[in-house]
Amino acid sequence: MADVIIDIGGEVFEAFYEAKDAPRTVARFRDFVPYSNRIIHVRWSGEACWIPMGDFDLGLGFENATSYPAPGQVIVYPGGVSETEILVAYGPTCFASKAGQLAGNHVLTIREGIDRLAVVGRSVLWDGAKPISFRAV
Repeated sequence: MADVIIDIGGEVFEAFYEAKDAPRTVARFRDFVPYSNRIIHVRWSGEACWIPMGDFDLGLGFENATSYPAPGQVIVYPGGVSETEILVAYGPTCFASKAGQLAGNHVLTIREGIDRLAVVGRSVLWDGAKPISFRAV
């Protein structure tokens, strides 16, 4: 059974926490959910969408960090060189900002529906921002 339901513009995805590899990030994310915002397409990172969170302090350091999230992986960048953000990869991604390559904490994985996730990601690219929500199951 999934841990989190992610709804992006009406498309629903089941996601699973990476509790073994990122326990502190998962604990913080659990405190944060339910959460809703808007998701926009990345500028430098490839095939991914992100939720900019400005200088919001999640109180996290790095754990289970990656610069190359696979399609379906959700990463949290705790801030520092660039602003705090949540990134959802839907295709080949090299996580970066205008300051250069970054690494974010792999907190959730969408295991099924990656083809639908790619359609949603391309829609964000061509049609603009979409609402996104995360809710516990």
